[in-house]
Amino acid sequence: MERERGRIFTATECADLWCRYKAGESILGIARVLGRTDSSVYGLIQRRGGIAPAERHRSSRVLSLVEREEVSRGLAAGYTIRAIARLLYRAASTVSQEVSRHGGRELYRAAEADLAAWESARRPKLCLLAKNQDLQRIVAVKLKQDWAPQQIAGWLKDEYPKNPELWVSHETIYRSLFVQARGALKKELIGHLRSKRRIRRSRHATIRGNGSGEIVDAVSIRQRPAEIEDRAIPGHWEGDLVAGSRGTFIATLVERQSRFVIIVKVPNKRTDSVVPALIKAVRKLPTALRRSLTWDRGMELANHVQFTIATDVQVYFCDPSSPWQRGSNENTNGLLRQYYPKGSDLSVVSQAQLDTVARKLNTRPRETLHWKTPAYTLDASVSMTR
Repeated sequence: MERERGRIFTATECADLWCRYKAGESILGIARVLGRTDSSVYGLIQRRGGIAPAERHRSSRVLSLVEREEVSRGLAAGYTIRAIARLLYRAASTVSQEVSRHGGRELYRAAEADLAAWESARRPKLCLLAKNQDLQRIVAVKLKQDWAPQQIAGWLKDEYPKNPELWVSHETIYRSLFVQARGALKKELIGHLRSKRRIRRSRHATIRGNGSGEIVDAVSIRQRPAEIEDRAIPGHWEGDLVAGSRGTFIATLVERQSRFVIIVKVPNKRTDSVVPALIKAVRKLPTALRRSLTWDRGMELANHVQFTIATDVQVYFCDPSSPWQRGSNENTNGLLRQYYPKGSDLSVVSQAQLDTVARKLNTRPRETLHWKTPAYTLDASVSMTR
């Protein structure tokens, strides 16, 4: 059981809450299901840093709730302690200590005794970072240098290969940051994480099922095949909208292997405008270059199923607040600002003008391509796959 602002969450409610939270449901949605306020649900989650507590188990040596209810009924019926103990196949001393510990014959209540015993049984152990001060200092220093927990964990194993005492998993670092009750790392260090968030969010919370403001049947970037990750095969694209002034937009598609860019004029950011424009642009590509598209979580691609049916291009959606998962696209959008600075009215730009800018970018040598141009690299890749 958990208590939040004077209200008790039962063990069943807590289990349901954490199960739904890990599955990516919103706090508001969880509160509605449990019949609680969203603030009470958020308070409980925040206290744990968004990390579900480990499942607790009772020792077979302690009385269960059912046994405590038998004790309560026996006391009410006037049975002696020894008689109750015989019914439970327990030592008389066990039952005697149970009754005296929880109010005596007159005040003993099974539910209250069980809750008190459950709470008193908590014996939190110190986490690894709290026990190892040297490791704690190293991790804190690296976090202050804006290292990610994954980078720290990997570096420690490489730096101290013969000293496992100085190894720690990235999950332990996250838990020490988000669950402040552990007392291992200072709360201010959270500010050095990329996301800056104060609680851990489920990976499933990136794409949240059905309903208002949610992308239906979305496929997470975590399900993307390895061939896309290593840029070995052409035809995998990253896409996004570039915003101008007064609610004007253009769409960009960047091929991951060659960094070849396609710029598409869109009338607005509504999905029924963006998807048809993207379909028209992608259909002009040869079949070998139509494999996948990775997009952010914007609702402009809510009709992604229609896009896939029309182009045979599978769409994957990034995690929230993770622009680095479309690194090539983000970098190209930055280059595009040379021609359309922030605040530009993109509604006055024609598709022909966008094609001209795209041609300039595609015929410009890139260091990441060993000073080859995107157009040359793409053409060479397509020739090799024929």
